[in-house]
Amino acid sequence: MQKPLLVFDLDGTLVDSNAACVGILREMLQARNSAHTIDDQGARAWMSRGGRDMVRALLGDACRDPDEDLKEFRARYAAYTTPHETVFPGVASGLQRLADAGFAMAICSNKPQALCEKVLHDTGLARHFSAVVGGRPDLPPKPAPDLLEQVLSAHRLVRGEGVFIGDSEIDHAVAADAGMPFHFLTWGYAEAGWSPVGGTVHHSFESLVGALSG
Repeated sequence: MQKPLLVFDLDGTLVDSNAACVGILREMLQARNSAHTIDDQGARAWMSRGGRDMVRALLGDACRDPDEDLKEFRARYAAYTTPHETVFPGVASGLQRLADAGFAMAICSNKPQALCEKVLHDTGLARHFSAVVGGRPDLPPKPAPDLLEQVLSAHRLVRGEGVFIGDSEIDHAVAADAGMPFHFLTWGYAEAGWSPVGGTVHHSFESLVGALSG
C-alpha cells in the first residue's frame, strides 16, 4: 500500500524561527536608534500572522512603512545563517525515520520561497523534501488553498490526498479545506489553548512519527 505524501509547514512546525526574527528586528531597531523593546515570548504570537503584520507590530513606533520595513527584514534574513539548534527536538531524526520508512515529504509554508529554501539548507533538512513551496507574489498565502495545490500538483495528487502537519490555526484551516487529515504539533505558534477539532494532537515529534508509521 502506497504511503501518503506528508506535507509539513515550516516555521513553528520543524524550525523555531522566533529567535531569528526577533534578533533581526532588534538589529533594525538598533540601526534606527529606537528604544523600543521586543518581548521574546510575546513575539511568538506574531510568527504565524504574516510578515507585514509581524514587522509592523514588533517594530512598534519604529515602524516607518510596513512594506518597506518588510523588505529590509527579508533582506537581512537572507544574509542570516539559521543555526541547527533552531530545529525542534526530534525533528531531524524523525524526518530521517519517515524517509527510511518510504514516505515522500514536502513543505508548504507562507515564508517566502527563497527563505524556505535557505532555512532548510542551513539546517540540513532540505534533503528530506521532494518539493518546497513557499510564499510567492503571484499566489495568496495560507489559509488560501493555492500553495497547497502547488504541492499536490507537483506530486500529481488532488485535494483530499496526503496528510498535513502543522502548528497553527492557519495550517488546520488549509488542511480542512482540502479534506486532508491534520496532525497538530503543540510547540508552535498557535494561540494558547487552541486545539483542532478533528485533528490529531502531538506533544513531541516522536509521537507524530509513531502515529504516521503505525
